[in-house]
Amino acid sequence: MTTSKTGPDRPQPRAGILDIAAYDPGRTTATGGSRLYKLAANESPLGASPAAIAAFKASADGLEIYPDSSAPPLREAIGAAHGILPSRIVCGAGSDELLNLIAHAYLSPGDEAIHSEYGFLVYAIAIRAAGGIPVVAPEKNYTAYVDAILDRVSAKTRIVYLANPNNPTGTYLPFSEIRRLHAGLPPRVLLVLDAAYAEYVRRNDYESGIELVGQAQNVVMTRTFSKIHGLASLRIGWLYGPAHLVDALNRIRGPFNVSTAAINAGVAALQDHAHVEASVAHNEEWLPRVTKALEAIGLEVTPSVGNFVLVHFPKAGGHTAAKAEAFLLALGVVLRGIAGYGLGDSLRMTIGSAEANEAAIAGLKAFMIGGS
Repeated sequence: MTTSKTGPDRPQPRAGILDIAAYDPGRTTATGGSRLYKLAANESPLGASPAAIAAFKASADGLEIYPDSSAPPLREAIGAAHGILPSRIVCGAGSDELLNLIAHAYLSPGDEAIHSEYGFLVYAIAIRAAGGIPVVAPEKNYTAYVDAILDRVSAKTRIVYLANPNNPTGTYLPFSEIRRLHAGLPPRVLLVLDAAYAEYVRRNDYESGIELVGQAQNVVMTRTFSKIHGLASLRIGWLYGPAHLVDALNRIRGPFNVSTAAINAGVAALQDHAHVEASVAHNEEWLPRVTKALEAIGLEVTPSVGNFVLVHFPKAGGHTAAKAEAFLLALGVVLRGIAGYGLGDSLRMTIGSAEANEAAIAGLKAFMIGGS
């Protein structure tokens, strides 16, 4: 006896999943050049701390043992470094995992979550994956605009995601504006402050969000070891939040989501203050140098407080961002195309080593002179 098919001939993902545009991590290779200068992923040009590398290598002994489920040594080290309670910290496989966990914990199908116009692409992915609806708030001068965010809060709003500083623009909101945003949100709305680039900021009116989290029940701050600490391949992120949020996330996160090698390397990285200071000093030297050099050859650069710059290409003359990206790839220089952010006439350039920065500047100068 045969049976007739009454449905799909294979398992189907939940409605809406296939509508999500997969995250584009950018190029990792170039098409030419004797050397590769990868300035597309905001990685640290100084690499990881020697102490963190040693801790990682030492973790090879005991690979058969599960890591501590909630990463207590790492949470304690983070707490000591920032003066916060380890019990209110959750660690994850990069801050990306934590941003997704927040969406899954606090969004139901049909709920809304707001992010700024040029906010990190992972926000919209996390919102949609949880069944929520992303709501985009326009920016002003490539900077998050508090009034636009507040204007879009509705009865369905559950989360506001805000990168401060923002990737890919490099802009930031002073903490007076963050407090104004928080004051305008209903208590039921969770404000997520993504401070992935906080260590690079050298502005007196900036705060990462630690103080506000300590005072409020609807604010959480996320951080990462992928930038200033140079541990991107180990995928270590952490968040600081109110006790009720920490409890909720711990109920749904993977029980061993941070490896022993990541825990040990993270602890060592936090304790190597000299390495962090060297990374900050390198960025403080080269961020303005790169900005001035690119402006001198006719490119517009959005003022940045991170370890990268957003470079805008003129609409006239045929010197497009896409052509510049291809021209640089032939020289072995990889910048980040960001058309997926709606910034098709722009490229993002990480502040790299002195050699890499000079190669990128020279390549862009040649391109603007007539290399297109």
